[in-house]
Amino acid sequence: MDNIIHEITPLHGRDVLYIADRHKKEFNYPIHNHEVFELNFVENGAGVRRTVGDSSEVIGDYDLVLITSPDLEHVWEQHECQSPDVHEITIQFDIDISEEGLFGKNPYRSIRSMIMEARKGLCFSMSAIMHVYPLLVGLSEVKDGFYAMQQFLTILYELSRQDGARTLATSSYAKVSVESDSRRVLKVKKYISSHYQEDLRLSELADIAGMSPSAFSRFFKLRTGRNLSEYIIDMRLGYASRQLVDTSKSISEISFLCGFNNLSNFNRVFKKKKGCKPSEFREKYRKTRIIV
Repeated sequence: MDNIIHEITPLHGRDVLYIADRHKKEFNYPIHNHEVFELNFVENGAGVRRTVGDSSEVIGDYDLVLITSPDLEHVWEQHECQSPDVHEITIQFDIDISEEGLFGKNPYRSIRSMIMEARKGLCFSMSAIMHVYPLLVGLSEVKDGFYAMQQFLTILYELSRQDGARTLATSSYAKVSVESDSRRVLKVKKYISSHYQEDLRLSELADIAGMSPSAFSRFFKLRTGRNLSEYIIDMRLGYASRQLVDTSKSISEISFLCGFNNLSNFNRVFKKKKGCKPSEFREKYRKTRIIV
């Protein structure tokens, strides 16, 4: 739980949906969080351990969870699962749920309410899963972006109308009742996100926050729960992990693209954080990728 990867998702610019539909024999993606929302479905996964924030449960044959907090770490681990064919569908989406936007309007209010609740992680009942199952498993076959989005919105709407959903992480752990970050931290995070490939110095980031280096270090740890250096490394490794999975770039090229000064350092940090070499990670984690 100490090594949380901040995943850099493939959604960019005007993209709305990222759909990963795959069959696999094992779960090996590390614990992580990400800025965009995620709906994750697992079929034939009895014995898998699902961790969302401070909630940890062993799932049955079916599992469907919605996570909408950028700070809520989560992972599905192999644990006692013996299934030779696990079906997993991960849908990451980026929509504006502000009161002023479309999802603040009456027809979408139940979806918005559900998304707000899912900042703690929201696990759906078996009846809800079976209700949307045909739409869910057929989503990756919809090639037209407009119709794919309409089908996904139907899934969200139907889930928002079902009974039996329950939150996973506690409110205090998920920090849903208070602002997660101060303006200073948000400003620094935005700068890191845009400059993580560069040599980032504490003094430089402290200046952005308008604080002394020592004071800013304490402030950042207090607000985020992570040291600044750990946050930067997690940001870089998240980017690297996504590049390993979604591109054919060489590991050497990826190491420099994500801000590491040399390949050996990248390999050392990657293995320490994730328990395997970048080449092994790339080999283990393969999937069908669809971006809308």
